[in-house]
Amino acid sequence: MLKFWKWYKNCLAVHPVKTQVISSGLIWGTGDIAAQAVTHYTARTRPTIVLDHDHQDDNKEFKINWKRVSTTSLFGLGFVGPVGHFWYEGLDRFIRSRLMLRPNSFRFVATKVVVDGFLFGPLDLLVFFTYMGFSTGKSVPQIKEDVKRDFLPAFVLEGGVWPIVQVANFRFIPVRYQLLYVNFFCLLDSCFLSWVEQQQDAPWKQWLKSILPLK
Repeated sequence: MLKFWKWYKNCLAVHPVKTQVISSGLIWGTGDIAAQAVTHYTARTRPTIVLDHDHQDDNKEFKINWKRVSTTSLFGLGFVGPVGHFWYEGLDRFIRSRLMLRPNSFRFVATKVVVDGFLFGPLDLLVFFTYMGFSTGKSVPQIKEDVKRDFLPAFVLEGGVWPIVQVANFRFIPVRYQLLYVNFFCLLDSCFLSWVEQQQDAPWKQWLKSILPLK
């Protein structure tokens, strides 16, 4: 493990963008495999009344949908890796040079968390759900409905976790390793987003939307 870490740090120093892109793709693909496993398990244990042939389908052996894995991996490769790399570099530069805040101070970290949470966070969710819609052949109206269905639940639930993650990130992690740190949690996040996208019109989504309606 130590040798792998040294090798990764060397790759990050020599080819920062390429390393971030490849690692993001691998992590998001792995997260989607986990999401498929979670979705399969919850479908088998969900207490619903179904026909016999449907019940048999739910109890089939778990098989990985490699097409979906590759689709999700491409999101990591094409968006999270390159955009995330330049986002964290640019955010740090902007806070330091334009706002003139002292590095690692309370205001410095808090400003980063707020800007990241209300700019990059929503953008990441919007791009993810839109991309997943187009990748499955859905029309623009269908994608709009999916975004309305999935965006708010994901944003609210993630809003309770990511600020805590990012406080530690912006306070203790050097800028060049911040995306690596985030990618570690993206393993869980990609699993979560894939699971949310696969939940369709689940009752908990309807309940959340009734509390916080999104027009």
